[in-house]
Amino acid sequence: MRMMKNGILALPLALLIGCSSGQDAAPKPPQKTIFDPLTSQEQRARDVQKTLDQSEAAQRQALAAQERGDASSP
Repeated sequence: MRMMKNGILALPLALLIGCSSGQDAAPKPPQKTIFDPLTSQEQRARDVQKTLDQSEAAQRQALAAQERGDASSP
């Protein structure tokens, strides 16, 4: 009975040790997928949205400055 308990405990340990490689493999660079065009379009859309948001913020600041009378009128 004791031999069986030791065998049950040793078997998973042996499998884990046998399946693991002793070295850490360097990760491979990601390969191209069918989703690459979609993800690049999504990134371009994010960049455009960021540009629009920055422009909107600048316009809001300019409008607020004009309402306060900070800007000189011609």
